[in-house]
Amino acid sequence: MRTAYITHADLIKHDMGDGHPERSSRLYAIQDQLKHQQLWDLLEHIEAPNVEQAALLRVHSQQHLEYIVDNAPGSGQALFQITPDTLMNEHSLDAALKAAGAGTTAVDLIMDKQIENAFCAVRPPGHHAERSKSMGFCFFNNIAVAAAHALEKHTLDRIAIVDFDVHQGNGTQEIFEADDRVLFCSSYEHPLFPFSNRPSIPNKLINTPLKSGSTGAEFRAQVQQHWLPALHAFKPQFIFISAGFDAHWEDDIATLCFQDQDFAWVTQEIIAIARRYSHNRIVSVLEGGYALKALGRSAEQHIRALMQLS
Repeated sequence: MRTAYITHADLIKHDMGDGHPERSSRLYAIQDQLKHQQLWDLLEHIEAPNVEQAALLRVHSQQHLEYIVDNAPGSGQALFQITPDTLMNEHSLDAALKAAGAGTTAVDLIMDKQIENAFCAVRPPGHHAERSKSMGFCFFNNIAVAAAHALEKHTLDRIAIVDFDVHQGNGTQEIFEADDRVLFCSSYEHPLFPFSNRPSIPNKLINTPLKSGSTGAEFRAQVQQHWLPALHAFKPQFIFISAGFDAHWEDDIATLCFQDQDFAWVTQEIIAIARRYSHNRIVSVLEGGYALKALGRSAEQHIRALMQLS
C-alpha cells in the first residue's frame, strides 16, 4: 500500500514559547522513530504547500481568516496571544497554512490515485479550531479543511471523520454539525478540555467519552459498540483521521491509559472500513501527543498499520 508522509521543514519554526507542550520536537520524535524502525525510506515523502484561501473559507469565516493573518507577528516581533495556550510567533502563520495544505494535498493525490493513503505530520494541530475561533493550540482546522475539500472539489457525498485524540474535537463537530454528508466519531476523556460532550446523533455524530483512567480495552469496546456499526451504516466514500496520541498512559496532559498497540488496532479497524466502502482512501492528520517517546512509538504503530505492515 502506497502511504505518503506529508510535512514541511517550516512547521518546525512555529513556537509558542518555552515550556509549551506543543513543540517542534514532536515532529522529530515521529521522524526519529520511523527511521529507527526502518520505515522512513518506505514512505512517499511529499512537501506540504500553503493551503489555498478558498479551501480555508469552506470551513472558516472570512473574519477568522483576517484575524489570524492581521495579527501574525512580523520578523522579530513578540508572540501574539489568541488564548493563554494558543500563541503565534513570526513563523506560525506560514506553519498553519502548510499544516492545512498538507491535508488538501493528500486528498488530491489519493483521488488522482497517486497514493492510497497519507499521514500528515503537521503542527499546529487543528481539531479545536471552530469556524470563527482559534483555541487549544489550533489556528485552522486542518482535518475539516481537508474533508470539505474532498466534499466540494471531488464532489463526494459521504465522508467520515474519526478522532481518537484525548480531547474532544469540538471544532470539527461545530463546523460540520449541519452537514449530513459528514459522520463524525470522537473518542475523548471527559470531563476535560474543551468540556464538550454532546449526545450522539445517529448517522451524524458518535461521541464516546471515556472516564479518567480508562484503558485501551475500554476504548476498543466503545469503538466496536458504537463507531463500527455507525461507519458500516454510513458507508463513507473517504475516511479522515484526527490522530491524537495523547491518550497514551505516558502522556501527562490527561489521564487515559492507552498502550502503543491500541493505536495500531484502531487504525486497522478503520482500514477495514475503508477497504470495504472507501476504495482505501484515508487521510490521517496529526493532532495531539506530547510525551515524546510515546508519541514516536504510537505514531509509528499508526503509520505501520496504514502501510499494511505487521
